[in-house]
Amino acid sequence: MTNPQTESKHVRAEESEDAVRLPKIIEFDELSRCGDEVWISYKGTLYRLQTTKQGKLILTK
Repeated sequence: MTNPQTESKHVRAEESEDAVRLPKIIEFDELSRCGDEVWISYKGTLYRLQTTKQGKLILTK
């Protein structure tokens, strides 16, 4: 079994026959098309996922 993080090309779940076994990998740029942050609602709580100038991700409540 290959490590999906080391592969250079990501496979979309709907395009793969092994979709049940593969983790869902979503590029941050696809999530944050309108900026450098994404708001996520989880169990009634809002979280902010943002990128820093150094290229790191920060998740805050």
